[in-house]
Amino acid sequence: MRILTDIPDEDIEKLDALAAKSKRSRAAAIRDAVKLYLAQNDNSKDWIERWAGLWADRDDIPDGVEYQRAIREDRRPYEDI
Repeated sequence: MRILTDIPDEDIEKLDALAAKSKRSRAAAIRDAVKLYLAQNDNSKDWIERWAGLWADRDDIPDGVEYQRAIREDRRPYEDI
C-alpha cells in the first residue's frame, strides 16, 4: 500500500545516508522503521505462544533443574540451617 506523509528534509537526508550506507532504498529503510516501531509498541502477549518451547528439542542444553542442582552441590541443605 502506498501512503503519503510529510517528513522533514533533515530527516530525509539522514534516512538517505543510512539507506545508502547499507545499500538499500529509502522505501526499504522506511518499511523496516515501521516494522520496528510496530514491534516495539506491540502490547499483545502472542509472543509467548510463538516462542514458548523454542529450545525444547535441543540436546545441547541441559535440564534447568539438573543444572541448578549441579551448581548448588557444595551448599548445605536448607533442612540443616
